[in-house]
Amino acid sequence: SGAEVEYANLDHGASTSAFVAVKAAVDEASLTYSSVHRGNGYASRVTSARYEQAREVVARFVGARADDHVIFTRNTTDSFNLLASVVPQDAQVFVFGSDHHATILPWRAEQLVRLPVPASPAEAVSVVDAALRTSRAAEALVVVTGASNVTGEYWPVAQIAAVARRHGARVALDAAQLVQHRAVDLALEELDYVAFSGHKIYAPYGAGVLVGRSDWLDAAEPYLAGGGATAAVSDEDTTWQIGPARHEAGSPNVLGAVALAVACEVVDEHREAIAELDETLGRGLVSRLDAIPGVQTHSIFGPTHDRAPVVTFTVEGRSAQEVSRRLSDEHGIGVRDGRFCAHVLVDALLARQGSGSTSAVRASLGLANSPEHVDRLVAAVRSLAPRG
Repeated sequence: SGAEVEYANLDHGASTSAFVAVKAAVDEASLTYSSVHRGNGYASRVTSARYEQAREVVARFVGARADDHVIFTRNTTDSFNLLASVVPQDAQVFVFGSDHHATILPWRAEQLVRLPVPASPAEAVSVVDAALRTSRAAEALVVVTGASNVTGEYWPVAQIAAVARRHGARVALDAAQLVQHRAVDLALEELDYVAFSGHKIYAPYGAGVLVGRSDWLDAAEPYLAGGGATAAVSDEDTTWQIGPARHEAGSPNVLGAVALAVACEVVDEHREAIAELDETLGRGLVSRLDAIPGVQTHSIFGPTHDRAPVVTFTVEGRSAQEVSRRLSDEHGIGVRDGRFCAHVLVDALLARQGSGSTSAVRASLGLANSPEHVDRLVAAVRSLAPRG
């Protein structure tokens, strides 16, 4: 109609806007911005202190153990590539094909065991159990997602971790789509590693993190070779640092680390309110879309399985690209279309549920949304459906 409408950002799963508190912290840190651990000047000392304080905040946020390392990275993908570089040569890595490409692709081919897309949480647990039971590797790592980036469904992390411990395997948690909705506690849940990104948790300033056990990290070659990772360099030899610095060569993203830490503090402080909003936004969304003739929602474990406020759907007779474009142009709604860097899972879901589509639309809601945005989405999809 040419009228203006408040933009409904239903693409939180891809990237979130910054908290006001995050922007304020970045603005303040910018005033004394300097090199980290590179000198005794006032600005350098202040910046170094902020950087290390951010590390402590993130450690508390994920319930890290005293001897765990907190290593700042660019994003979750970078974190899993770092982890892949330190996994012992004789270890096997078990990853579900339903995971994000960031957790499927970094591992060496001879190490990787790709597990099938499960149809239920119980099947996911039993598949891990069977795989570990037949493994003859000296060490094993099970990679599990906390919440699917395609459907938002929560995975049985505690049960999978229990099975892994029983077989002496380690567990790495992809929490990129989880920490903004539910708390993670490495020590309490007996997880070995966790990775997530700032831009999924309202700190879109280019930082991610890998937190976990120090032994593999300290034993491996540095992820990057360069200044900051070195303890001593001579003509004949190089001695590398032990600890997080070993894998943080070069000048770090201080502002990103500060932003990430502040976002963690804000989320931690408002867990109850976030849970209430998630419930309000997600309640009935799947069933409301499913009730529209010609619209089909997609899930791994079934439409009633517990999930974050995320829904992936297809519209009969319309490509996912057309639907997302018209939602934006005609209704002021931002969603994502495609296969969401999880091609194996999306292909399996579309085939399993008989969709003739090759891609889908994902609406992922968060703190920038209101119930009106949800109502607008349902009404807009109904107007686009062939029999709506």
